[in-house]
Amino acid sequence: MSKGTVVLAYSGGLDTSCILVWLKEQGYDVIAYLANIGQDEDFEAAREKAEKLGAKKVFIEDLRSEFVEEFIWPSVQANAIYEDRYLLGTSIARPCIARRQVQIAQQEDAQYVSHGATGKGNDQIRFELTCYALYPEVKIIAPWRIPEFYNRFRGRKDLMEYAEKHGIPVPVTPKAPWSMDANLMHISYESGILENPKNHAPSDLYQMTKSPADSPNEPDILEIEFMKGVPVRVTHVKEGQSKQTSLEIFTYLNEIGAKHGVGRIDIVENRFIGMKSRGIYETPGGSILRDAHLDIETFTMDREVRKIKQNLSIKFSELIYNGFWYSPECEFVRHCIDKSQENVEGRVQLSVYKGHVYILGRESPKSLYNEELVSMDVQGDYDPCDASGFIKINAVRLREHNRLQKAAPKKL
Repeated sequence: MSKGTVVLAYSGGLDTSCILVWLKEQGYDVIAYLANIGQDEDFEAAREKAEKLGAKKVFIEDLRSEFVEEFIWPSVQANAIYEDRYLLGTSIARPCIARRQVQIAQQEDAQYVSHGATGKGNDQIRFELTCYALYPEVKIIAPWRIPEFYNRFRGRKDLMEYAEKHGIPVPVTPKAPWSMDANLMHISYESGILENPKNHAPSDLYQMTKSPADSPNEPDILEIEFMKGVPVRVTHVKEGQSKQTSLEIFTYLNEIGAKHGVGRIDIVENRFIGMKSRGIYETPGGSILRDAHLDIETFTMDREVRKIKQNLSIKFSELIYNGFWYSPECEFVRHCIDKSQENVEGRVQLSVYKGHVYILGRESPKSLYNEELVSMDVQGDYDPCDASGFIKINAVRLREHNRLQKAAPKKL
C-alpha cells in the first residue's frame, strides 16, 4: 500500500536517480519533475530514464522565460550581489524551480516533495522555505538528512553499487573531481579538489566562458536599452543585430560575455547555515548587465534615493541567498526597489573585451545630468559664491570636533 505521492526535483543524474528508486523502495509513488532553466541537458533522455526507473509521471517544465523575467530581472534592478562578489545565480534559480514543484504537487494532490540537496548546503534551505511558504501543509523528504539514507550511501561508490544493483544507468565517463550546477544565469563549481581554498582551479574546469587570454583581440561594442531598470533591447553596434525578448537578450549577453571571458570569480563565501565554502562561478551575461545597469541607474536616480536603494539591495541579496524570496520582508523590499526604478531609462554603450566590461557612454530622456550646470566653461544656473556658505555650514561639526579634541586631557 502506497505511503503517498511525492514530487521529486529530478535532474537525471546519479544522485536523484538513486533517490527516485529509494523513494519507491520506501513505498512512495514518485512523480519526477525536471525544470529547464537553461542548463545543457538532454531532457527527453531524462524523461525516458525516469519512466524506466518507475516514476508514476514525469513533468519537464520549460521555465527559462519566467526565470529571466521574474527572477533575473528583479535581481538586475536591485544590482543584487552577495558579499560584494557573488551574483546569486544558484540562489535565484531555487525559488523558481521550487515554485513549479509546489504547483505540480498541488495539482497532483501530492502530500510530499523531495529533493537531492545535501544537508550542509544552502539549497536545502532555499527549496524548503519556498515550499513551506507556498504550500504550508506539504511534507518534505530530504534523503541526505535521513540517517537511514546517508549512512547507507556514504559516497559515490555506494551510489554506483546501488545503481548497478537496481538497473539505474550509470555515467560512462569519469566524474569531474568537483560538483557543478548550471542554469541560464551561471555555472557554479564547488567541493572535491576545490575544497582546499589554496588549490588553483584547473584550466579545464570552466565550461561556460573562454579564458580571457584566449578571447578575441577585437572588442564587441554593445548598446543596452533599459526601461524601468529592465533591459528591453540589446544591439551589436557594428553588426547591427538586435535582441528584444527577455530570453533572447539574456542568452545573447551570455554568448558575448562568454566569448570574452567575462564573469569569472573564485571566492570563499559565508553559507547561511554557518560555515564558509569555496565557490567558483561563471556569470557572463549577468556581469555585463550589472555594469550597464549601475551606470544608467546612477545617471537617472536621485542621489539620496540611491543611497537608500543601495542598502535595500544588500538586504535583498541576503534574503535571496538565505532562501527568503517568498517572505513578506522580501516582497516589501522588491516593491521598494521596483518603485526606485521608475525613471531608470535610457541606453548604455559598452565594450566587452578580454574579461572586462568598459562603459563607453550613456543617454537618457530622464537623465539628472545637467551638462550646462556641471560645465567648467559655463556658469549656468549656479552661483559659485553659494559654495562658501555650504562649506562653512559643513565645517561647523568638524570645528566642534576639533574643539573637543583640544579640551580632552592629554595622556601621559
